[in-house]
Amino acid sequence: MIEGHGDDLYQYAGRIRANFSSNLTNWIDPAPLREHLRERMGEVLSVYPEPRPRTLEARLAERAGVAAENVRTTNGATEAIYRIAEAFAGARSLVFQPTFSEYADACRAHGHRVGALYHLPPNGRLPEGTDLLWLCNPNNPTGSVAEKEALAALVERNRQMRFVIDQSYEDFTLKPLFTAKEAAEYPNVLVIHSMTKRYAMPGLRLGYVTGPAGLLGQALDRHQPWAVNGPAIAAGLFLTEHPEAMPFDLPGCLKETARLRKLLQATGRIEAWETDTHFLLGRLRNGQASALKRYLAEEHGILIRDASNFEGLDKTFFRVSTQRPENNDRLAEAIAQWFEN
Repeated sequence: MIEGHGDDLYQYAGRIRANFSSNLTNWIDPAPLREHLRERMGEVLSVYPEPRPRTLEARLAERAGVAAENVRTTNGATEAIYRIAEAFAGARSLVFQPTFSEYADACRAHGHRVGALYHLPPNGRLPEGTDLLWLCNPNNPTGSVAEKEALAALVERNRQMRFVIDQSYEDFTLKPLFTAKEAAEYPNVLVIHSMTKRYAMPGLRLGYVTGPAGLLGQALDRHQPWAVNGPAIAAGLFLTEHPEAMPFDLPGCLKETARLRKLLQATGRIEAWETDTHFLLGRLRNGQASALKRYLAEEHGILIRDASNFEGLDKTFFRVSTQRPENNDRLAEAIAQWFEN
């Protein structure tokens, strides 16, 4: 899907003052990374980066407690999704829905037969003939986290299948998730990680995948050189060397998310879904999300995500990512005004 994602600021020519539309949050200050890149940019731009960023992979592996062979860097999590889908072209894939559209889009682009799964089966049995299961955990857009024990049991029971688990939002939940080390111990699990979200650098596109060496090689080793650019590698090296450079108060952010949910519920005309992370789904009891989005952008300079194009959701759904209290209050007040019009 080229169009229809969040963070479509480019359509509003500088009119947006508060951006709730992507799953980034202004609880993270990007200034230390920006300053580092500003100092290094001349050096970084004047040389080719490593064709495959093995230095960064080794740093990421050390931080995760795995061997370098258990890590592959990618040009953002989305490149990982498409490369995995390409590696297993023609497979039968199940996608846990509603979720990020690129799993199904990548699969269809490479000839997969794509089905949907809306609940993890309590008996642990998945449809026969399934080759891959794609799961976003924490899930976008619902914010829910699959129970780790249930997911581990599913993996154990279906060893003939490959599991692609996108943990791009792993730094935004307190719920237990697979670690890179745990994923590497399974022969059939790939875990996608994103540095974009935690370090508020979506323009750089930097992600990585962890898993068993053999499966990683099969899925990700057939690619062009220099897929990850120099500034992204420089950012990754800086962040692995200085993991505390950009602190994040996760408990505080989740507490504010709960407050934002209450503000939306208090309108009496929004069903705000429970969430395990820093973003949440809202469902209008009347009206359409597209109309609300247009009103907020044009009248208040606030951008939200129209979530109606997620499979399984309708025209009443929108998604917001928690910001600082003053912006959350502005959002709630602006929505209340829309209901009054």
